[in-house]
Amino acid sequence: MGVGFVISILATLVAGFVEIKRKQVAAENGLLNSHHPIPISVFWLAPQYCLHGIAEAFMSIGHLEFFYDQAPESMRSSAMALFWTAISVGNYMSTLLVTLVHKFSAGPDGSNWLPDDNLNKGKLEYFYWLITLMQAVNLVYYLVCAKMYTFKPIQIHSKGNSEPEDDGVELTANKV
Repeated sequence: MGVGFVISILATLVAGFVEIKRKQVAAENGLLNSHHPIPISVFWLAPQYCLHGIAEAFMSIGHLEFFYDQAPESMRSSAMALFWTAISVGNYMSTLLVTLVHKFSAGPDGSNWLPDDNLNKGKLEYFYWLITLMQAVNLVYYLVCAKMYTFKPIQIHSKGNSEPEDDGVELTANKV
């Protein structure tokens, strides 16, 4: 899971730098105050989306593995339900974050990081830096929790099977 957190931070940093590049191309072509398309390839978005996809794979698989290895068997479905509930609450919280940034980043002239009419007038890269900072704080919190967590021990049980293709060892976790 920690690898996923780090990759997600990297992906958000990449998104911020791509936004800076996008606005630079808009300025070079005199399109900052225009609603015309900016002559930049859509493939500039590929690195951040690929990194976010890789990060999501590491985090989701890590969560699933953790719940199946560490949760009592009778609680596994509840643990998974809590995992998906946390994901959905996070989606709602991201909407709240956008609303708060929209409100509190407003300058005296009414501009903010996420303008309604022209994204070129905003500071979307600041929003990406804010998310990156929040992810870094979350990573530190994760590392503290991971360091303090006591894993359920894994026991080795002999199957007693003498077939040559079977080594006779099975790993299982203790039930709590």
